[in-house]
Amino acid sequence: MNTRRTPRPGENSVKPAVIRTDRLTLLPLRVEHAEEMAAVLSDPALHDFIGGAPDTAEALRARYERWTAGSLNAAESWCNWVIQLDDTDTDTGTDADAARLTGTVQATVTTDERGTTAEIAWVVGTPWQGRGIATEAARALVTWLRHQGAHTITAHIHPDHPASAAVATAAGLTRTDHWHNGELKWQLGTID
Repeated sequence: MNTRRTPRPGENSVKPAVIRTDRLTLLPLRVEHAEEMAAVLSDPALHDFIGGAPDTAEALRARYERWTAGSLNAAESWCNWVIQLDDTDTDTGTDADAARLTGTVQATVTTDERGTTAEIAWVVGTPWQGRGIATEAARALVTWLRHQGAHTITAHIHPDHPASAAVATAAGLTRTDHWHNGELKWQLGTID
């Protein structure tokens, strides 16, 4: 028997929970993650497609305080996680990367008369790219969102970012012809 209550339009009760995969644990974001995440996200190249520059630990702490406080809009939930790599370094067989934060995933979840939708994003620190971490995290996030009742999941990806496009494809999203702020919309679920 399904005991999950469907939110009414204008109401959203989705809260981030711990999500586990074979190698990763997606941990709900806490302000205390700011220090380690400032180092994880310190490469200016991570901003090539999104603009800006790496945040200091202090700036991340302030941002994480806002994010963990949540949206003032009752129909919107901000769900943010840090990606923790739980296994050992497969190249060296050492514990160098065990239980190390490597990036973030996020979902802005909204509820309207059609039900629950989510817009997702991900970023993995440069030292951990090319290891399937973003793909594994994005797939887990999409699966979790579907279990929360999301009928539509979208992401916006710069057209010159093939790595993010590959992650979106692996997570089940399909590129659309819709543009938003210079990025292409990718979508899983109902087409609007």
